Amino acid sequence: MKYIQYFLFVFLSLTTFFGFAQSEVEFKAEVSRKTLGQNERLRVEFSMNKDGDNFSPPNFDGFQVIMGPSQSVSNSWINGKRSFSKSYIYILQPQRKGKLTIGVASVEIEGKQHYTKSISVEVGDPVKNPQNQSANTNPRSSGFPFGFDPFFEEDTSTDQIPEVTKDQIFVSAEISKTNPYWNEPISIVYKIYLSDNLGISGFEEVSSPKYLNFVKEDIPIKRPEIENCTYNGKNYRCIVVKRVVLYPQKSGQLALEPLSLSVGLQVPTNRVDIFGRRQLVSMTKNLSAGNQIINVKELPEEGKPANFSGAVGSFTMEANLSKKELKADETLGAKIIISGKGNFKLFEMPKLNFPSALEVYDPEHKEEVTTSLSGLQGKVTDIYTIVPQYKGKYPIPSVSFNFFNPETGKYVTQESGELLIDVIEGATSNQVAQKQDVTPVEAFRFLKLKPDLLPMEQKAFFGSVAFYLYWLLPLLLIPLGIFYWNWREVRQNDAQGNRIRRANRLAKKYLSSAKKNLGQKDAFYESLERGLHNYLKAKLHIETSELSKERIRELLSEKTIHTEPIEDFLRLLANCEMARYSPYTQTDMQNDYQKATQVISIL
Repeated sequence: MKYIQYFLFVFLSLTTFFGFAQSEVEFKAEVSRKTLGQNERLRVEFSMNKDGDNFSPPNFDGFQVIMGPSQSVSNSWINGKRSFSKSYIYILQPQRKGKLTIGVASVEIEGKQHYTKSISVEVGDPVKNPQNQSANTNPRSSGFPFGFDPFFEEDTSTDQIPEVTKDQIFVSAEISKTNPYWNEPISIVYKIYLSDNLGISGFEEVSSPKYLNFVKEDIPIKRPEIENCTYNGKNYRCIVVKRVVLYPQKSGQLALEPLSLSVGLQVPTNRVDIFGRRQLVSMTKNLSAGNQIINVKELPEEGKPANFSGAVGSFTMEANLSKKELKADETLGAKIIISGKGNFKLFEMPKLNFPSALEVYDPEHKEEVTTSLSGLQGKVTDIYTIVPQYKGKYPIPSVSFNFFNPETGKYVTQESGELLIDVIEGATSNQVAQKQDVTPVEAFRFLKLKPDLLPMEQKAFFGSVAFYLYWLLPLLLIPLGIFYWNWREVRQNDAQGNRIRRANRLAKKYLSSAKKNLGQKDAFYESLERGLHNYLKAKLHIETSELSKERIRELLSEKTIHTEPIEDFLRLLANCEMARYSPYTQTDMQNDYQKATQVISIL
């Protein structure tokens, strides 16, 4: 009897093992619904019956990923039979109406690639009472940054939806300084604070502040992470959702518009699941950081240098030469470097003054600046290329750089010091014709009254080179005339080419006008904008009233123009508009002029 039981056990074990081993691999995609409103959410699950690696989701074109991927694994034995399931879950929000397609996902199972089938869903108009999907979420779990637990059961009933108070979840705008000086950097960190019993499935911006009268620098957030925080003496969990650095461009009381968010929450109810854990209900809550006031102080007039260009921060200036001795017609570089921390993009660089005997080219501007919560820091450099023509010593006078230090409340002036260029070989700049000594005897001579002049030798015209050229020249001009006539006819019939050539001449005219106005912000950007618009009208055959950014992008894309020059062109137009309200330096204008020249030549 014992042997029979043993053999039965071995037989059943082997049967189960081989039955499982021979099961086919199944990898599929499922959606929670095939039709939904534009304001509803869609749950997409990619599941497999065997463990796989290197899962690659589709790009979800037309959807915004609200949450995911969240992963769940199920491995069980039932009646001697093993079952395995592994899933990747996404919560999506459609971005437009119509028929949207969820593409193909892939995964590697047992060394082979497996693919799902694409799924189409129909997105209609927004509905009154959206039925938003959500993954089952436990706010106390630590497996997902926002508290995801794939095994937790969600309560879908609506009869016991708890109330969420403003003390349980809110958005805070944490400002580093509320009374800065003009052009002094301040940082704002926007955080979502939530109590321990709440879970968050995602968030999105409803409206963003415009930051009027400020220059803004964004600090990107790679991935929002949940942290333990304290607010007004209470413990919360918090998520940093946005970070910016602002430079006030006006003194007085400046208002900051609030940041508004739509937050997906998982709220615990009074019900429990079979494991004794409280069930959750999904809900969406709109939050706002509230209005903020910044009191900006004007820079003091006492001690303000006459050539102050608006630099605020803590800087050091350095000027140097790439070499101190060289030969004539060799090149050298002169650098002026401003390093430190402050409003690098909002002041003008000091200019070196060179002797007129030196050939100097326009400086090359380089920026090595990073943005942190304390503001911009790094260095900017102007590099002059110099070509001396003559031997000699050429001093470059010292230049000064002034800035306001908000920590001390005083102006600081720094000097570069005099630089000396020594050209050791080459011609001197003051060389003159050497004087010839003349003896008194040769100083005055009598004029010859009867000169013995001979007539010039005359050559016969017939048979000369000029004679043959006189007869051959018309024969040579005939093919040239035919070629010119054909070229002129083709050119006149090329209506599209003529329009483009006229557009190029028109753009060059206004760009040259803009170049003359470099240094005069309003006149420069007005001329630049007019030239860009007239170029577009001639190239795309549209009136000024049609020149919206969307229309420009659409028409240029139809002409199979690459995306990068199109975006550069639109960025230039935006700079022309922003220049009316924001300060722009000589460097900014020079960069915009060069960019406009490049973009027009490409387009």
